[in-house]
Amino acid sequence: MAFIDVFNGDADGLCALLQLRLATPVNSTLVTGVKRDISLLQRVHAGTGDQVTVLDISLEKNRLHLQRLLGHGAHIRYFDHHYAGKIPSHPHLQTHIDPAPDRGTSLLVDTWLQGRYRTWAVVGTFGDNFDQAAKQAASMLQVDQTVVSKLRDLGLYLNYNSYGATVDDLLIPPARLFRTLQTYPDPIVFIDQDPAYKRLQEGYQEDMHLAGNLQPETADPRRAVYILPAERWARRVSGVLANKLAREAPERAHALLTRLPDGGFLVSVRAPLIHPDGADTLCRQFATGGGRKAAAGINHLPGEQFDTFVAAFVAAYDRTWTA
Repeated sequence: MAFIDVFNGDADGLCALLQLRLATPVNSTLVTGVKRDISLLQRVHAGTGDQVTVLDISLEKNRLHLQRLLGHGAHIRYFDHHYAGKIPSHPHLQTHIDPAPDRGTSLLVDTWLQGRYRTWAVVGTFGDNFDQAAKQAASMLQVDQTVVSKLRDLGLYLNYNSYGATVDDLLIPPARLFRTLQTYPDPIVFIDQDPAYKRLQEGYQEDMHLAGNLQPETADPRRAVYILPAERWARRVSGVLANKLAREAPERAHALLTRLPDGGFLVSVRAPLIHPDGADTLCRQFATGGGRKAAAGINHLPGEQFDTFVAAFVAAYDRTWTA
């Protein structure tokens, strides 16, 4: 019997799996990638009796290979908060799926584990830009605001590390980062003692400095469009910058289009924080698009579809939202 852990390489996926494996350590094979690499089950080969745990990737995007693995006799446990479509019924499939727009996979696992490693759930929830839900979960930890701020920063850096077109763009490959985190039941100890934290922190700060001079291509009270250059730092920074812009202007929708070296764009979309809806529907109109209601993206938008995307973005957010 083999154990296979399949997880999104972002903060939410990392911290969701981390909670499970701190609670139940196993010698598992890791299948992961950059944040946008969500069709991960196609890389999994498992058969009768094998235990596959899947976290923070859309069932809808992995349906064909989920059914393949179930047909081969694998047992699958699935935690996720993205759009799933119709969930298959199978005796070997256990699902914990909730696409509510205000929480992520880390909190689904936290509920399953009855808060056993809630500190890591708070890190993952901050990282996935669910600040209000993260603060609510943190309030149950009975720690001071200094600790909460450290957990938020760690979530931000872990999530930042997942953005890029390929793993080569990232500061630390997510599988290696998970193995490091797995040795720290307490994230504060990781922050205070492990050199990987400093690498994540400094990489984030350097790239955000480069992004500081960016100006929107177009902007109005309802939405803003940014275009980023074909540089590694830009491919890394796009998602976290989108989250930052969303927090700074919660009534506005944001689209960040990062030029790719071979042409086309990597796209990040954030719905207005005060009306977190529609980003997934917008991005699924394009071949490599997906995500959740509040935040979504397109892995490769062909250059000739630029105008089509901008028109669809404008149409999707055609009214002003006020708090």
